[in-house]
Amino acid sequence: MAAEKMSLSKAINASLRTALETDPKVLIMGEDVGKLGGVFRVTDGLQKDFGEDRVIDTPLAESGIVGTAIGLALRGYRPVVEIQFDGFVFPAYDQIVTQLAKMHARSLGKVKLPVVVRIPYGGGIGAVEHHSESPEALFAHVAGLKVVSPANASDAYWMLQQAIDSDDPVIYFEPKRRYHDKSEVDTAAIPGPLHAARVVRPGTDLTLAAYGPMVKVALDAAAAAAEEGKSIEVMDLRSMSPIDFDTIQRSVERTGRLVVVHEAPVFLGTGSEIAARVTERCFYHLQAPVLRVGGFHSPYPPSRLEDEYLPGLDRVLDAVDRALAY
Repeated sequence: MAAEKMSLSKAINASLRTALETDPKVLIMGEDVGKLGGVFRVTDGLQKDFGEDRVIDTPLAESGIVGTAIGLALRGYRPVVEIQFDGFVFPAYDQIVTQLAKMHARSLGKVKLPVVVRIPYGGGIGAVEHHSESPEALFAHVAGLKVVSPANASDAYWMLQQAIDSDDPVIYFEPKRRYHDKSEVDTAAIPGPLHAARVVRPGTDLTLAAYGPMVKVALDAAAAAAEEGKSIEVMDLRSMSPIDFDTIQRSVERTGRLVVVHEAPVFLGTGSEIAARVTERCFYHLQAPVLRVGGFHSPYPPSRLEDEYLPGLDRVLDAVDRALAY
């Protein structure tokens, strides 16, 4: 099949459809995922084509949804669970971190739980409280979970395929404000490793690392910096657990500078671990301290203030300028 241009949300739908067609043990579960097709219509048409036993509308009970998925996985199924919005995941946090993440180790490797938890996350859509959060660091901190986030439609398709195929539980964060961004998807391609970071724009003066919704902002910042003669390398991290430190290290050894960008608060965010590890591994190559750009250490604000809260082009470029000034 030739590559097809599709939106990120359509790529996820296509990936779910492929998984349902390929493996009868794949199930989709969540609030309104069936008849409605999800609040973002990501699962549109799947229940109609595969039936209510494969695409299951659940009660409004996130703990019960994930707990049921764990039980199904123990019986040989591969459930794909949708959490309707990022802030709704916390009633299921106990099931995810104390059961889903731990069962493999608790059983000394005898029990596998191939569960994917899909979470639309991040801001930029003008939503109310609990609909725009970025809780990825909370899950990346938990041993036993894989945590990933695509930034484009091709990765959305293939990373979800790889997550469903994984025998380990995967938290799959979907950047909801990028749902309508389109790019080429080759559904016959051979994908790269699920947790490999990828350089999406080469450069020589500084490495700008981001994932999910902030990759586009990083690319825009690199394009703006290029107009002033600055060569910025942009890296899509793609995975928050595990993190591909080897690829980051190779880039920083070339450029000598690193700025990490994410929507989540800077305080104890994913960028904190990256900054610490890169400082340890690249100390003698660094020409400036590793800088971080992210949200503020405060509850997510009302929608009319989210443009001030979210890291945008100006805040990223300010960090780039500060790093290059050393």
